[in-house]
Amino acid sequence: MNKLKWCFEQKRGLEFIEPNANLSKEYIEEANDTLENMFVAKGKWRVIIAYYACYNALYSVLMKAGVKSEIHDCTIALMSILPDFEKEDIELIEALKRDRIDAQYYLKDVELKDESKIKAFVLKCKTLLNNLDIDEFRTILREEI
Repeated sequence: MNKLKWCFEQKRGLEFIEPNANLSKEYIEEANDTLENMFVAKGKWRVIIAYYACYNALYSVLMKAGVKSEIHDCTIALMSILPDFEKEDIELIEALKRDRIDAQYYLKDVELKDESKIKAFVLKCKTLLNNLDIDEFRTILREEI
């Protein structure tokens, strides 16, 4: 079974909802605020904050497209069918997620390796927000499941 199909079958997984431009805007603003905080944070908090800057930016795209997800792995899985995202983008957010979990739950000393990649990821999501064809994306997603 493919990952997206599995995600739609989960209680808190992927779900089609009405597209919500207002909530999308709030999530991208949250991503911007979080990104700013990343530059002043210290230690393991930088990785945690970096992950949420990227995640909130990505989630803003989902809200605009009308797709809800409460499982982070399912949100990330959608990147494979969103235009503009490359394998490296998926690897980046997956690595940030692993590092966030290590820092947050296992108190490991994890360092943020490259701030510029976080900033570029958030910018890519902003560009996608402006260019995303919602109907086309939802059609592609339905075909995947």
